[in-house]
Amino acid sequence: MLSDEMSTEKGNETPVFRPSQSVMKPGAHLANPAPLAMGGFATTLLSVSLAMMNFRDVYTQTIFMGDLCFVAGIGMLISAQWEMVRGNTFSYTVLSAFAFFYGGYGVIMIPALGIVDAYGGYTPEYHNALGFFVLLWAVFNLFFLLASCALNLVYFLLFLTLELCLIFDAAGSFVLADGFTDKSANLMTVAGAFAFVSSLLGYYSVLHYLCEESLPFSVPMGDTSRAWKRWCKKPTREGSKGQEELV
Repeated sequence: MLSDEMSTEKGNETPVFRPSQSVMKPGAHLANPAPLAMGGFATTLLSVSLAMMNFRDVYTQTIFMGDLCFVAGIGMLISAQWEMVRGNTFSYTVLSAFAFFYGGYGVIMIPALGIVDAYGGYTPEYHNALGFFVLLWAVFNLFFLLASCALNLVYFLLFLTLELCLIFDAAGSFVLADGFTDKSANLMTVAGAFAFVSSLLGYYSVLHYLCEESLPFSVPMGDTSRAWKRWCKKPTREGSKGQEELV
């Protein structure tokens, strides 16, 4: 910003433009990117969950590639960059990770890339490979689940149900590779049910952010940060009395 000041030189006043001393704090006037990201996350996950549960006889997920690659993939990735600008490490990591997960999952289903054909079709090898893909993301999501314990109850339940979804999804792929079609379908239905609940929690967080921004009331998220800090503190048995240390 520039400030307009007047200087006097030989009786004449001339304007002098100098840099203003006011400095905008990073993130002070930035919009919250979380509603868009969580909305894309929830919408895409809800669509996939309905197909996993074979709702209205829909099983093939190819129609959802637009949501997977663009709404969730690109949308969440863009939102993640602004979370980085705002200094939110957890949000940046989560949104970036699941943007790549959704995008990668969508890419697998694009017929033109020939990924399925590389395995000779939907062979046991393909289902085992897909099971590994999903299972390793379950491992990654486990870290988000642990970190969310110190944030709020909604995020904790969101990552918990998502973790169960990924585990049952991977198990369904492994069982299908072994030839147990009916058991695989049951596991996929359970995975879809957990994904459905996780998507509803995602929509709830969108409601929280939008109400916080534009409405005179807020929707509680179940803050657990204070309880977590109290739980993590315990009196030390060694050293001076009255001192406490973080475990």
